[in-house]
Amino acid sequence: MNEAHVPWREWVPEFVLLALLWGSSFLFMREGAQAFGAFPTAWVRVTLAAIMLTPVLIWRKELPILQAHWRPAAFSGLLNSGLPFACYAYALMNISTGMSSILNATTPLFGALIAWFWLGDKLNGTRALGLVLGFTGVVLLASDVPGGISFQSGGSGLAIAACLLATFCYGIAGSFTKRYLQNVPSIVTTTGSLWGASIGLAIPALLTWPNEAPTLHAWAALAIAGLLCTALAYVLYFRLMTRTGPARAMTVTYLIPVFANFIGVVFLDEVVTHWMMGCAVVIVAGTALASGLVGRK
Repeated sequence: MNEAHVPWREWVPEFVLLALLWGSSFLFMREGAQAFGAFPTAWVRVTLAAIMLTPVLIWRKELPILQAHWRPAAFSGLLNSGLPFACYAYALMNISTGMSSILNATTPLFGALIAWFWLGDKLNGTRALGLVLGFTGVVLLASDVPGGISFQSGGSGLAIAACLLATFCYGIAGSFTKRYLQNVPSIVTTTGSLWGASIGLAIPALLTWPNEAPTLHAWAALAIAGLLCTALAYVLYFRLMTRTGPARAMTVTYLIPVFANFIGVVFLDEVVTHWMMGCAVVIVAGTALASGLVGRK
């Protein structure tokens, strides 16, 4: 079905639900990270999601495909889930969920930049302008962090750097997947990458496992992050890509900060300033141009 002919009533509810799930994941990751720490939080999240998706893979009789492509799928998992989730878990212990979600919107910026260097994708004047605009928004956002930028342990500078490292990993993962896993079914790539992330994070998670037993509240937060905000969200995302096309599905990135900031204000008493919103607009505008989703007009 052509995406232009898909009635909005058939895809908008799932689109909004996906944005809500990914937007709320910052809250649940923060709640989990406070009790578990960065690596255990990421490990629990990806492992629960992998366990949930594996029966779906078996039911679809696509396990042999994963066995044939397990190496690139596992490596992509470290870039697309393992390292980014650990980075965000660390960042969320030091900066707000709203700021983290705004920085997450830079993912397509790194994706476009890496695809240009690695895959030779065309980077015309409009897309180059988008890169400059988007990264300018990041600098402006970082310049107004409460208390100033600090690169000491637990400082806002390291937290912002962790978010940008996560989106950089997302960008590499996008090009890697396009080059080595392009013809592999999405559920195979997703499940394999989640198991790869789980295996890759296992040792760091065990070495940094908290001495004090995490509360049921923290376990529940990570269960929601893994089962709903990861496993279910991936299913919805690939369903949207199939029904509406990749370009429209990718625009969910722009709606995530809206939900994340709203949830942060309501449940965590976070403050969203006009400066943050202005920087978010600059970043999103730059991202839309850099990713080629909109033209110069």
